[in-house]
Amino acid sequence: MPLPDPRKRNPITLPDGTSHAGTVMLSQVLNHPNIKAGDYSYASDFDPPQDWAQHLAPYLFPGARERLVIGRFCQIAHGARFITASANHAQDGLSCYPFPVFDPDQMAGFQPDTRDTIVGNDVWIGYGALILPGARIGDGAIIGAGAVVRGTVPPYAIVTGNPGAVQSYRFSKPQIARLLALKWWDWPADLITRAEPALLSGDLDMLESIAPD
Repeated sequence: MPLPDPRKRNPITLPDGTSHAGTVMLSQVLNHPNIKAGDYSYASDFDPPQDWAQHLAPYLFPGARERLVIGRFCQIAHGARFITASANHAQDGLSCYPFPVFDPDQMAGFQPDTRDTIVGNDVWIGYGALILPGARIGDGAIIGAGAVVRGTVPPYAIVTGNPGAVQSYRFSKPQIARLLALKWWDWPADLITRAEPALLSGDLDMLESIAPD
């Protein structure tokens, strides 16, 4: 089966032949200088917005000093949100009140938190998950529905709850090491198409046999 066209805004075609408006390729809809999304990563929403960048990362304003970076082949469910660093208030004073944002002369240089939020490749972010400022989510991780995630999520971890905690791993440590070495998400499209049976069946030996030299 061929890969979906990463340049197509709505990659899912319904049985009646129409495009499913609620699922979009992120690289085609995120017109924001601080957001980068890799090929084949998509988001779904039951009420698709006009501005996907503002919808997914409502505090990431143009001119902010942080970035949101999403890898390739990620899957983002309805209601997931990225609360990026611009949303954070200073905590080192006697008050968290952001006095400088109300003064045009001080506002431009005032951003207490400038950490980037990084999502790896092949990450599944479930329904209503909340990704907090500075989170770094490793390749292959699963973020469960409603999870509140901060800090670093290891590759291929399954995170659930509030606060989000690693409940288990998708594979054994040796298998994870092999997958991270393969980096199948960076392969050419024709090779990933060939690898689809291995990816769907969980056959790591087959995947390794297909890998480029």
